[in-house]
Amino acid sequence: MKLAIVGATGLVGGEVLKVLESRNFEFSELMLVASPRSVGTEITFKGKPYKVIGMEDAIKAKPDVAIFSAGGGTSLEWAPKFEAAGTIVVDNSSAWRMSPEHKLIVPEINAGSLRIDDRIIANPNCSTIQMVMALAPLHRKYKIKRLVISTYQSVTGTGKAAVDQLMGERNGNEAEKAYPHPIDMNALPHIDVFMENDYTKEEMKMVNETRKILGDDKIAITATAVRLPVMGGHSESINVEFHKDFDIKEVRQLLSDTSGVIVEDDPNNNVYPMPLNAHGKDEVFVGRLRRDDSQPNTLNMWVVADNLRKGAATNAVQIAEYLAEKSLVY
Repeated sequence: MKLAIVGATGLVGGEVLKVLESRNFEFSELMLVASPRSVGTEITFKGKPYKVIGMEDAIKAKPDVAIFSAGGGTSLEWAPKFEAAGTIVVDNSSAWRMSPEHKLIVPEINAGSLRIDDRIIANPNCSTIQMVMALAPLHRKYKIKRLVISTYQSVTGTGKAAVDQLMGERNGNEAEKAYPHPIDMNALPHIDVFMENDYTKEEMKMVNETRKILGDDKIAITATAVRLPVMGGHSESINVEFHKDFDIKEVRQLLSDTSGVIVEDDPNNNVYPMPLNAHGKDEVFVGRLRRDDSQPNTLNMWVVADNLRKGAATNAVQIAEYLAEKSLVY
């Protein structure tokens, strides 16, 4: 496999390289691709230096798979050009997620829907991925009726500028602001832009992408997304109402049996998921499992994952692995 990483110099692109190394992803050729200002710089991968190349040179090299982590505008412009050259694009941006012509894939849930003619494949939003990883086995068993979600999201989801702002404020140094307010010692109920319905784009991503991935447009969903001065990953408080009643022990077992999910649920011993512990890991961590006594058939859960790993890089690499395993690359 000839593999291209588009946006290789960014936070997610760098994480993709770490995931490729940790999972021993096999390829015959690796192309690291970035914007013109980064072309010619070197990135070391597995002890070998690679020169960063531009988009046109990457297309001429005709990679089999290109993992895009370069933003929606870049993907809209360049993904079709890679596709025309015979490349399968796995895209981390929001550009193709809600397109009816493109699949939105979390491998553990719906990779089986991929076909040989799927040439641009969308990677879901980071906060959506970790949530549906925990919800999919429960939806199959009890059928979800309604979700009420509150997220507590890492600054790494915004990018390097946000990390610089947080660390600058923490160290008493001036840094260019990625947010309209200070982030250290603060909580911003504002992720992405506000839309006409007064929800943010991030909140509506969780609504629309969850329905698409789970294949159920009837699920009622409402979300509030909050940015915190945290580095390790995103946390989510999820209140899920089912059509069918459930047994809490069975819920815990279903989640424990789900590939990619780790249950950390022993509050008496202070065991519950935290972003500090999820940092650098590929799994989704679930805990604080308890029945909502205020209404029937309703569960509360706390879900944590490293947003740069399973929320972005790991999920994209897993898609590429599935394509190779099922011989969907040509």
